[in-house]
Parts: sequence; C-alpha cells; structure tokens
Amino acid sequence: MKNPNRYGTVTKLSGNRRRPWVVKEGLSGRQRAIGYAATKEEGLILLAQYNNTPWDIDAHKITLQELYEVWLEKRCVKLGKANQANLKSAYKHCIKLGGTPYAQIKAYQMQDCIDNCGRGYSTQGAIKNLWGHLDRFAMELDIISKRYSDLLTSAPIPDTTKKIFTQEEIARIWENKNLPWIDSILFLLYTGFRISEMLSLQTNAVDLQEWIIRGGVKTEAGKNRLVPIHTKIQEIVRKRVETTKSGYLFEYEGEKIKQFKYREAWADHMKKLNMNHTPHECRHTFRSNLDSAGANKVCIDRLMGHKSTDTGERVYTHKNIDELRLNIELITY
Repeated sequence: MKNPNRYGTVTKLSGNRRRPWVVKEGLSGRQRAIGYAATKEEGLILLAQYNNTPWDIDAHKITLQELYEVWLEKRCVKLGKANQANLKSAYKHCIKLGGTPYAQIKAYQMQDCIDNCGRGYSTQGAIKNLWGHLDRFAMELDIISKRYSDLLTSAPIPDTTKKIFTQEEIARIWENKNLPWIDSILFLLYTGFRISEMLSLQTNAVDLQEWIIRGGVKTEAGKNRLVPIHTKIQEIVRKRVETTKSGYLFEYEGEKIKQFKYREAWADHMKKLNMNHTPHECRHTFRSNLDSAGANKVCIDRLMGHKSTDTGERVYTHKNIDELRLNIELITY
C-alpha cells in the first residue's frame, strides 16, 4: 500500500550494512533522513512514530558521546562526588557505543554493556544507573520518547559474608580492655564509626560536657554527623582525649595512626582473643544490635550516617541529640 503524500519513505541502501534501511521523513518536503533500521519493518515503525509525533531531527542525531558530555556539564555536577566518580568510571564500559546516535541505541545494546563489562555487581549497578541518568536527560531534550534503561538488569548484591560479634566475644573484649588498642574495638562497637572515620577523629570533635562526637567522612549523609557517646565507653573516650599528643583521638607514637598500622594491631588482637573479625564488622554489630533493641529507624540511619530511603523520613523527620542518645543507649552488649 502506498504511503500518503509527504509521509516519508523507507528504502534499502546498497552494500553490506548492519542497518541498511534508511528512513526519511516527508513533512518538510526535503526527504531528510531521520534514522536507520536493521529491517524494513523496523524502519516503518520508526517512520510511523515520527509522523505521529515529529521530533527535532538534529537532536535525534546526537550521539551517546555528545549526550554524555552535555550531561556531565549540566547534570552530573549536581551529584555527590562519589556518585560522579562511579558514573564516570561506568561510562568506560559504554564508550563502544559513543558514536551511535542516542535515539538508535536499544535496550539489548545497553544490557550488553552491563553483561560484558567483566566486573561485579557494583560496577554493573553503576552502568545500569548511568543509562538511567542518560535516558532521563535524553527525554528532557526530546531525543527519545521511551526509556529503555527501565528494562535493564544487573547482578544482585550478594549476601553479606560479614559476621557480627557475639555477646560472649564482646564480654571477652571487655575482660581484656586494659590491653593496648582494645579500647578502639570497644569504641567501634559502641559508635558504629568506620575504621577510616575513627582514625581521622580529632579531639576537637569530642564534647566531653555533652558527651557527643561529631565525625564521619564518607557520604553527604555521613559527614560531620552527631553521635552520642555511649555511657559504657565515656571513660575510654575521656582518657584518649586527655592523653593525646597529636590531637587525634587514636594515635601511634604521638602521631595520627596509619590505617595499615592499625590493621596490624587489629590482627594481633584477633589472634590473642581467638576471634576472626574485621573492623567493619563492628559497624555491622552496632547496626544489628540497634535494630534488635527496637531503635527508631530514622535514628539508626542518623547514627550510621545513612540516607533514609523514605522521602518523608528524610525531609520531614528531625531527630535531636536527646532522641539519638536514648536510642544509642539501647545497646546493651
């Protein structure tokens, strides 16, 4: 059946091509190419879509690389630095499509970038996330009308291999509290700080009058968060503040301790105590025990330095230091 006047055409080009069917619009009277297709049927669908809702042909020709560069300038800069770094790294696995007009990239091609990246769930998730960002930006610019990124999948987060400290193990740590550096294990168990956060704490971040620590370094939600000092470790913290020479809460030979040096001390203590744990498992233990004790979910997120997943909780719920203190005292190892 013949197409109506000025409807456009779908014709096959000569030679061995991956997408040999050229689709040309007819509305402008100039028969401009609006795209290429692998089959005639695919070309007719594209032509029908164009006639139903004509798009900016110049915008439709923007390649992935061109879109990515504009997105970097206009949207990526508004994200957190860690997120920016992850998304920029993810693009390395998509760059093979850099010269392809973005409107012509299909879901299977996006998925191929994820499936063949040769990396684990974290990188796969970042690639999937990047396609989502680019799709949303492309829709803003009227480059696409369908978000193929909604169809993508990535490897699931594996079950954690972290083991929390048992009550018996924590009791054994308290029995050996006078050994060098054992106090740091107790500090991690009762504050939920990461090892990097603990080692970067300076004494001016500790308020011995209000028994509060301001610390945290990793995320926007975690930076400079307020953590009440549990009554069980107040004397430990006071002693550290009063004896420091470097100004750091935990030091080695009068200087800020390096993480590798601390991990050496940690390994020695785990051997002496007949335990097998990593420093980060203190943080898992802290979280797990707060949850088991019935602590408020928002308070747990505040103490851990996590961003609440619920928008209402994140925006409208405010927890003061007294509520945080009440919740942290629920830990009764």
